[in-house]
Amino acid sequence: MQVDPDTGLISPARHVQSPNRDPRPAGFAPELVVLHGISLPPGEFGGDWVDALFLNRLDPEAHPYFAEIAGVRVSAHLLIDRLGSVTQYVSFNERAWHAGVSDYFGRSACNDFSIGIELEGTDDMPYTDEQYETLAAVLSALAEAYPALAAVPVAGHKDIAPGRKTDPGTSFDWLRLDRGVAVASKRQRGGRTLEKAVSA
Repeated sequence: MQVDPDTGLISPARHVQSPNRDPRPAGFAPELVVLHGISLPPGEFGGDWVDALFLNRLDPEAHPYFAEIAGVRVSAHLLIDRLGSVTQYVSFNERAWHAGVSDYFGRSACNDFSIGIELEGTDDMPYTDEQYETLAAVLSALAEAYPALAAVPVAGHKDIAPGRKTDPGTSFDWLRLDRGVAVASKRQRGGRTLEKAVSA
């Protein structure tokens, strides 16, 4: 995978622009990747409900849960579905609305300096092989495009919003991601190992 640092777009990917975005504050660039888990309706996969949520088109009558979140204005930079396919909703050079009230080692407002990646899944259901492979490739591509991400700083939503959020959940295998990033990085960088600092 490749990221164009000028446009902030990744390829190959499906691109659907969310209105839930705005410019990063002056002087801010991506320095952190935040992993989330999402399924709409809860525990169900597939369909276009995530698109609908991020495009502010969620039908509150389509499912009881949707009535609770229909007015929420959120987005993420990327979604990686169960098959490992990527949809990009917000340029990495812009701020997506994914973190909410958050803190990363004393730095608040994580949306300002982070990239949000949604994994289609739940807290207690294993993520797929395809998702881990794609995520590793995405992280390696981001490290190539943005110098501040060269050490691949990754956190779960639960890490930056403890007590409020639990995703990507206990089912997410951080050690597997660590190994996957190393493999993807060697492939991306022609054999040179990428330094890693993956949250455990």
